[in-house]
Amino acid sequence: MKTQIAARALYLLLALAGAAPAQDGKGVLAALAGYEGADRDQRLLEGARREGSVSLYTSFPPEDVAALNAAFEKRYGVKARAWRAASEKVLQRVVAEAQAGRDEVDLVDSNSVPLELMRRRGLLQAVRSPHQAELIQAAVPAHREWAWARLSVFVQAYNTRLVKKAELPATYGELLDPRWKGKLGIEASDEDWFAEVVQALGEEKGLRLFRDLAAKNGLSVRRGHSLLAQMVASGEVPFALTVYNFTAEQLKGQGAPLEWFTLAPAVAHGNGFAVLKRAPHPHAALLYYDFMIGEEGQRILAERKSVPTSRKIRTYLDRDSLRIIDPVRLVDQSERWAKLYEDIIVKGSR
Repeated sequence: MKTQIAARALYLLLALAGAAPAQDGKGVLAALAGYEGADRDQRLLEGARREGSVSLYTSFPPEDVAALNAAFEKRYGVKARAWRAASEKVLQRVVAEAQAGRDEVDLVDSNSVPLELMRRRGLLQAVRSPHQAELIQAAVPAHREWAWARLSVFVQAYNTRLVKKAELPATYGELLDPRWKGKLGIEASDEDWFAEVVQALGEEKGLRLFRDLAAKNGLSVRRGHSLLAQMVASGEVPFALTVYNFTAEQLKGQGAPLEWFTLAPAVAHGNGFAVLKRAPHPHAALLYYDFMIGEEGQRILAERKSVPTSRKIRTYLDRDSLRIIDPVRLVDQSERWAKLYEDIIVKGSR
């Protein structure tokens, strides 16, 4: 299994060293992205229908992508084509196409770190949308080159046949109890969650806690949040530290013997959309962007158990109580936290 350090090194090599900054040669997208006239919606719709389709690279689960694309196509009559892969694969493909001068994708839907890496290479288009004002403050950075459509909340999930509710820990420190030995699982690339939890606990105390936890009780390290959640549901992993809230809710709704809760601090990272500067379908790209952060897209996300960022949509998790990962800080400190996670969690659990 490729180590987390190698994966992060590949991120930095591709995103910070390889690609040349993109240029919007015709200027069409730049003009549209900043247009705030009263006929903006109509202008985008007419142009999108002439273009006929929009291309999206995404790391969102396929069932959710299919539901959102179907709703977009039904409303606007514009075909939405999606290519899905893990976030690091999405980043690699976007950067590789930029290096080759190929303009094949309109939008990227990924978590905040890949989006920030793309932004630093000048690959993304700043966008002004009337729907941005409806989002929580953290969802729209000053540069406006991406916007978060949803929050992925890290929750703790357990198999209800193997773990009783009365046994659940109230703090991370209680996971040091010997009864958790051999029962714990974690995702292989969650150094972002790790950094936030450690800093919230106090760095010295937090690092010591996770070193002790890995050494004494062990952590089953699995690659893929969906896989980890499914292993909780099957009982192979009785208790997982890092499962996404929407995956846990969906499995629970399907009748799986799975329940979830949050240990403090409850950590989330933003997932959102960015329009590529060389988007081949500029009208359709902006129309899809507006759809996703607008009321219809946000309601669909809520129905699919995600946590939308629109303040107009009520959520089952309190967004104000979440500790949201700062992608700028994480990218700046990525090598340090990747190495700590590899040494303490991945290697320490072997």
